[in-house]
Amino acid sequence: MTTVAALAAPSATEPLVLTTVERRELGPHDVLIDIKYAGICHSDIHAVRGDWGPVPYPLTPGHEIAGIVAAVGSEVTTRAVGDRVGVGCLVNSCRECEQCLNGQEQDCLNGSVGTYAGVDRDGTITQGGYSTHVVVNDAFTLLIPDALELDVAAPLLCAGITTYAPLRRWGAGPGKKVAIVGLGGLGHMAVKLAHAMGAEVTVLSQSLKKQEDGLRLGADHYYATSDESTFSDLKGQFDVVLNTVSAKIPLGSYLSLVKPHGAMVCVGAPGEPLDLNIFSLISGARTLAGSNIGGIRETQEMLDFCAEHGIGAEIEVIGAEKVNEAYERVLASDVRYRFVIDVATIG
Repeated sequence: MTTVAALAAPSATEPLVLTTVERRELGPHDVLIDIKYAGICHSDIHAVRGDWGPVPYPLTPGHEIAGIVAAVGSEVTTRAVGDRVGVGCLVNSCRECEQCLNGQEQDCLNGSVGTYAGVDRDGTITQGGYSTHVVVNDAFTLLIPDALELDVAAPLLCAGITTYAPLRRWGAGPGKKVAIVGLGGLGHMAVKLAHAMGAEVTVLSQSLKKQEDGLRLGADHYYATSDESTFSDLKGQFDVVLNTVSAKIPLGSYLSLVKPHGAMVCVGAPGEPLDLNIFSLISGARTLAGSNIGGIRETQEMLDFCAEHGIGAEIEVIGAEKVNEAYERVLASDVRYRFVIDVATIG
């Protein structure tokens, strides 16, 4: 075991503090990563505060990791010291079931292992990227192309793949109209990606206060959902509506914006159930779907796509001493659009 500096939540109600975590000895298929940047995801806050169920404390969150390979195991052939790499939401899976063999490790039938608060195959509890180093099986590392700076690449490992995967699956591209609900950490990435894919992009936000940003990021249109005329004016307009918000919304109203045979896909995770009138789906044979990150192969595809199109996250880089303040600002929607920790400031 190796002891490294980290930030951790001692409990659901206490602020994150500077501490240490243990990293396992480098195995034959492992990679040791010198972490340079770690993105702050809203999921980190939900997790450390116990919003989604019990978690093991103390807990070091972080599943948007970008860094440099510092050492490789004896049987690693796909990574080398000095490689620019990322780690997202997964650090292991069985790699034998149907889903894993299809490149959908996040849906592993025997249980995928999350980057933090998960139980790895050796029985240890995983600790995330708010730390100086991490040891990960080489199959769950991603190569970050040279065209992407590490700081703007870090959020792509969660926010990027979370929005890229459903846009690809549901056919965002030339001739398609895509609506993005919300312009936050997920939504701003969805706008950039859908625009780069060639779709006509509309942002649906509570107000017009971020309209200038939305148009700059690639949106063609921007509407306020607080204006009741928005739903009547846009009825039946969109091939895909991608819902990125983690709040309760009137599903029926948003489904009315979907074209017949189109889809509304949810990637935001509200803390309470949403109400659905089944006739919102039956009428027009519409689809209501969910999507949860993506597999390793598709995540690499996303990174390569972002490099090709010059897409990175919009970020605010902070030091470790500002992490607790950043959490409060995320909850207050006071970030445009992703906080990223400069890991050099930890320890």
